Amino acid sequence: MTQPIAMLDGPLWPYLALMLFAVLPTEIWRWLAVGFSRGLSNDSPLLEWVRAVATALLAGIVAKLMVSPPGVLAAAPGWVRIAALAAAAAVMLFDKRRMMLAVLAGEMILIGGVWLFAAG
Repeated sequence: MTQPIAMLDGPLWPYLALMLFAVLPTEIWRWLAVGFSRGLSNDSPLLEWVRAVATALLAGIVAKLMVSPPGVLAAAPGWVRIAALAAAAAVMLFDKRRMMLAVLAGEMILIGGVWLFAAG
C-alpha cells in the first residue's frame, strides 16, 4: 500500500474536500454566467425570462415548504408558517432592498410562534 498524501490525511482534508466538491462546481457556473452576461442589457428579453424562471422556482420552493415542510419545520403549525411568510412578504412589499430584514422578520415570527405554541 502506498502512503497517502500528507495533506489528504491531515485535519485540513474536510476543507479541501469542501472546496473541490462543493465550491468549485458551483463557482464555475457563476463565473461563466458573469462572463456571458457582460454584453446583455438589464432590459433584455433573455434576462427578463431568467428573472421570471428564478421567481417561479423560488415561489415553488416556498409553496412546497408551506404545504409539506421537511424536518423540524413540520413541527411548526400551519398558521405560524403562514404568519412568518406574511411578515416576510410585508417587509418585502415595504422595501424590496431590505432582504435581510424580511428574512429576519419571517424567522422571528416563526421562532416566536413555535415557542408560544409549544409553551401554551
